[in-house]
Amino acid sequence: MNRTEIMYMEIGCFLCCFCGWVLNCSTLPTEYWNFSEVGDTVVTTVNYFSNLWMDCVSDTTGVSDCKYYPSMMALPVFLHVCRALTIVSVILGFWGAVLTLIGMKCTKIGGSELANARVMFAAALTYLASGFSGMVVYSWWGHKTRAQYVDQNYKPQKFEIGAAVFVGWGGSSLIIAGSAVMCYFSGKEGLRSSSNRSQTPTESYITATSRGGYLTAPTRTIYMKPASSRHTTVILPSRVQTSLENKRPIQPQRPQTEMHRTHNNWINRTSAPTNMDSYV
Repeated sequence: MNRTEIMYMEIGCFLCCFCGWVLNCSTLPTEYWNFSEVGDTVVTTVNYFSNLWMDCVSDTTGVSDCKYYPSMMALPVFLHVCRALTIVSVILGFWGAVLTLIGMKCTKIGGSELANARVMFAAALTYLASGFSGMVVYSWWGHKTRAQYVDQNYKPQKFEIGAAVFVGWGGSSLIIAGSAVMCYFSGKEGLRSSSNRSQTPTESYITATSRGGYLTAPTRTIYMKPASSRHTTVILPSRVQTSLENKRPIQPQRPQTEMHRTHNNWINRTSAPTNMDSYV
């Protein structure tokens, strides 16, 4: 995918996650997490409904009355965990939106392309945590309500699943879907860029040989040995070895005089040919 397609994909994923986060936030003040109707006729029907914070009752005249839970310490553990996970889901969704706005390619706030990809990957993980936190709350609430409704030994008043739980399921699904796509593409770009960094060649013979290569003196180029090659011993000129031992740079050779050239030519004519395999 090119940069334009990735930019449009990021915008679509952000809108999907943001809409899901708004839906999850709208369930907090909604009273209809579960409801129950008592009465045989329309005239005498009484509706009971509740959520994480209060219990409410309404009659056929339209008058409703809500009462907050009197004691926080007297509430069951189930209700405390649902409250905590819901708040965590909302907070993580907010920070996921902030990170997404910073890392999107169209905003040009995050910096380089690699930095934007990594910020988007962090935002996708934050949105994933937000979506799964909300999904756990609404699924647990729906399962508990259904278990009590179908239980024949449950004597108190039975409730049914309210509209807020269905809205929460939809919002959490949008967050998980959008963040999963965002996580895939941003992680593919950000993590691949960090793993494909080229290694900087070293100018040290000791460092080069410790990595399984050898260094040629004229070009100072590192050649890596294949994995199946046998151990090879490389003999460097004495001037290079002396310079490496003394940790001093190699001094350039002085130009040879005419006498030196004549002497070297006479040695080359009288000496036997050198077999290069003896150096290996």
